[in-house]
Amino acid sequence: MAKKQKNAQNKPALPAEEGKLSIYEYEQRYVKRQNVRGAKFFMRLFAVLIGVVFFVCLFFIAKEVYDINEYAGYAAAGVCLLLFICLYIVPLVKIMRTGYFVTNVNAFTAREAQKHNRKLRHDIADKIIDLTASVEGVGWYDSEVVGRLAIAVRTDNEAGIKSTLTELYKGSVKKSAKELIFKSSLRSATYSAISQTAKVDTILVAFINLQLVKDLVFLYGFRPSDARLAKIFARVLQNSLIAYGLGGLNIGQGVAQTMGSVVKGIPVLGTAIAAVVDSSVQGLANGTLTTVIGYQTIKYLNTEYRLQNILDGVDVSETPVELEEACSELETQLKKKKKLAEAV
Repeated sequence: MAKKQKNAQNKPALPAEEGKLSIYEYEQRYVKRQNVRGAKFFMRLFAVLIGVVFFVCLFFIAKEVYDINEYAGYAAAGVCLLLFICLYIVPLVKIMRTGYFVTNVNAFTAREAQKHNRKLRHDIADKIIDLTASVEGVGWYDSEVVGRLAIAVRTDNEAGIKSTLTELYKGSVKKSAKELIFKSSLRSATYSAISQTAKVDTILVAFINLQLVKDLVFLYGFRPSDARLAKIFARVLQNSLIAYGLGGLNIGQGVAQTMGSVVKGIPVLGTAIAAVVDSSVQGLANGTLTTVIGYQTIKYLNTEYRLQNILDGVDVSETPVELEEACSELETQLKKKKKLAEAV
């Protein structure tokens, strides 16, 4: 008996199944300590602040119309309210209602996270299959890979679902995401160049940024986690304020003035040069800001998809030796407390 106990003590802890991490290894490599409530709070805070920016800009636009004509002002207020709902409320609600992968876990929450992520993968697969079948010419997903995904779903082949989703995200989804980013950036640059008004620029940039995030979330089928979504919303807010600042600057006037005698006798030419420079600078800046938002979003989405894939293969069970050591430690601590109590 003593020999058996000695062998058990000398026996090393069993490693996780070959190719798998233990939950402790996963924690050490990928888990960051974060305040879950704090992340949710800041996500909501930045979302509200974006709404405040929208509301203030729309309010002042309606007020300017009201100062010109009372009845036109009332009509403008109604239009602004509809715009607020369509440009801000609808995209925000769609983003927030989309599921996300749980990857920041520990030994106690890993199993539930794996179950949640597995269900979300199935939901994403069903959505991609339905969208490809029902919307003709959507062109977002490779139809051949989606066909294999449908077979994997019907046969409940978990490995097949994971591998085909990964193939889609590395291939057609990545390509479609880049196209969405380019189109949104071009739209942001073009509209900013046309509007030439700080308040309108701000609304357009905020809406296009928010719409781009919504479209990317819809394309991938899931959203970033609360902590990462808070960072994206903070960037959208920052871009909106930058757009307002650019709209209020007369960049072109400074350029025209430096040309000195060339435009001195041709005031119309100087004004035209100023307008062109202002529009091109604002358009390029706002388009670039939109591009940054897009790539930040897909970076977070790809990171969290990769992490949930790793987590799905993590071994969360305890080895017999680990359980024995835990029980032995518990017994030792109880004996110490008992001796202290008897000594008193």
